[in-house]
Amino acid sequence: MVSYTAQVNTIHKKFTVALKKAKTKQAINKAYSVHKKDHDRLLKKHLAEEMRDIKKAKAKLD
Repeated sequence: MVSYTAQVNTIHKKFTVALKKAKTKQAINKAYSVHKKDHDRLLKKHLAEEMRDIKKAKAKLD
């Protein structure tokens, strides 16, 4: 499994490339929108994984 940091770096590379390719304001806005959605999706997944780890740790203590 790829680390969270590596996935964030990949998202940022894609965003940077899209931003450099953008020739219109609309293209810039679209690049940002896609970037934000990617971040939100990744963060939600990451936090869910951490919550599972917390629940496992709590279960061991019981």
